[in-house]
Amino acid sequence: MLVSLEAITRPTRDVLNAARTLEANEVRFMVDAYYQMQEYRKAAANQIGSIERAADAGGTHETLDWMLAQVSTMEKQIERAMDTFSMGSPVGQWMRSIYGIGPVIAAGMLSHIDIRKAPTAGHLWRFSGLDPTLTWNKGERRPFNAELKTLCWKLGQCFMKFSKQGECFYGDIYRKRKDYEVQRNEAGGNAVAAAAVLEARPTHAQRAIYVTGKLPPAQIDARARRYAVKLFLAHLHEVWYEQEFGCKPPLPYAISIQGHAHKIDPPHLA
Repeated sequence: MLVSLEAITRPTRDVLNAARTLEANEVRFMVDAYYQMQEYRKAAANQIGSIERAADAGGTHETLDWMLAQVSTMEKQIERAMDTFSMGSPVGQWMRSIYGIGPVIAAGMLSHIDIRKAPTAGHLWRFSGLDPTLTWNKGERRPFNAELKTLCWKLGQCFMKFSKQGECFYGDIYRKRKDYEVQRNEAGGNAVAAAAVLEARPTHAQRAIYVTGKLPPAQIDARARRYAVKLFLAHLHEVWYEQEFGCKPPLPYAISIQGHAHKIDPPHLA
């Protein structure tokens, strides 16, 4: 019996226009579905490639090719809906003006953050899981948004990936911070942190690096990416706060309390 394989329907103009009015929980669901579908598409492509290489006859079965095409199409259609949603607000438009930030990450940020609950950039850092002082005990609820933290990690990867592009503002921030972190690490600036790791895990797999008073290259890179992401979040808070309340947010703690004079303004503001 021949089974008809129908293609996934593409969203109509009305469906895409309706995406502008999605509720936050609906957007969070779609963003999560997008990334799940992305991972499934990558895994399916690898599996199909493995089947093709193992097959005696050349080529892949057309049904498998059809399945992969459907998953890819659905992934792209969700991205189109998130493009419409993220461009539906001034804050979303500002995020989309940043090189390296696409519609899905922008939509995710808009759906996970409530600016009315974040009076300062520090609140946003904590909510995103980027405050190193955060602690919690076993069985307690995490004091941050795990999904938002994952989005921030993906954002850091984007800044790193596009860091050699002159238009990538936060990629440039990442590269400069990494140079600083590398120099500091080589000069022994992380000796205390390295010793703390060895005290907690004496048989650490990278013990040979920690005993020199330095951190592994992967940690140095992660620090630089977090720095760029935290600066972006501070800028996002500033742009969003002013849009919501019609005034500038409180100055960052380092400037208002500690007296640091240098402040980097958000890019692409009129």
